[in-house]
Amino acid sequence: MSTAVPVVLAGARGHGRWHLDNIRRLQAKGIVRLAGICELTPLTAQELPEGLGTPEQSADFGALLDSTGARIAVICTPIPTHTDLALAAARRGVHLLLEKPPAPSYAEFRRMADGVAEAGVVCQIGFQSLGSHAVPAIRALMAEGAIGEIVGIGGAGAWARAEAYYRRAPWAGRRRLNGVDVIDGVLTNPLAHAVATALALGGTVRAEDVTDIQTELFRANDIESDDTSCVRVSTERGTPVVVAATLCAEHPDEPYVVVHGERGRITFWYKQDRVLLQRANHGPEEFEYGRTDLLENLVEHLVDGTDLLVTPEATGAFMKVVEAIRLAPDPAPLPAEAWHLLPDEQRRVVPGVDSLVVAAADTLALYSELGAPWALPARTKEVST
Repeated sequence: MSTAVPVVLAGARGHGRWHLDNIRRLQAKGIVRLAGICELTPLTAQELPEGLGTPEQSADFGALLDSTGARIAVICTPIPTHTDLALAAARRGVHLLLEKPPAPSYAEFRRMADGVAEAGVVCQIGFQSLGSHAVPAIRALMAEGAIGEIVGIGGAGAWARAEAYYRRAPWAGRRRLNGVDVIDGVLTNPLAHAVATALALGGTVRAEDVTDIQTELFRANDIESDDTSCVRVSTERGTPVVVAATLCAEHPDEPYVVVHGERGRITFWYKQDRVLLQRANHGPEEFEYGRTDLLENLVEHLVDGTDLLVTPEATGAFMKVVEAIRLAPDPAPLPAEAWHLLPDEQRRVVPGVDSLVVAAADTLALYSELGAPWALPARTKEVST
């Protein structure tokens, strides 16, 4: 690639720092050039990683796109701002890498996806795990019958977040803010990859691939949103997808997705690109895969027509889950006896939740069906599509 593609990054603090480092890596390879940074307050010299030069900075996203001649905008801003910023870029003919979740509601997602399509620009949604080479490899194993007929797909995420995590931004841990949807829950934001990856492995990617969704949303933290939740997605092809997650784990662990077959299972630790194949009459086999960076893939798509890995349409099923969580009753606060505070880490822990998360992914059952005392009586909310 002879010329580096000019990129503007909107939202360079918080998770945006990861994008800064990634852009620096690609800039060193001559693939992109950081032309501008959009932040409400400019980054200081100390905040800017070395080797990125002096990109133009402005709080006015549209003006920055105009003045820098950016071809790509990376949007890593609060969830409720995604759609308007994406459309501002699309109107200027600027292509997009849009952080997950793409939008806080299905209506906002459609407004974004339709507007982008109409403008004739392309948009990559930032589900980095879907760039893993393990995804097509697992799909191939499933298709060739390595573990027999597929009976379901589970996802498990047992993570920990201190109470301060919910104070990092006004929208953190909120379902709504100033009358606008945010939906910053455990399944829609921090562990969104578990949901998106589980759906993708089963080929349930478009909105119309989803037939029904059940949610169980709880919270140990003093927040509006959920921090300990599970969801069951019924699919067009009849393979259920159950994902359970918490930010109140006793012993935080790597999240994973597991494909259950009649004669075995495939476990995928998606942050590590690591796969374990276990099947009848065979010893366990482990594989490690590379992954394609989504910004790099977007550039390759623009330069030589390489297929885009995560189009908006390929996240329609995930957005149906976001919508079901948005429409569900507000998360139930866990009773005081169901959690405690770890003083050293200033985080809330739900005893027994780690094994519940694992059991849900293993058995494709919801918390209430597994007999979690705080999940009874079942507060399951069904949203048929």
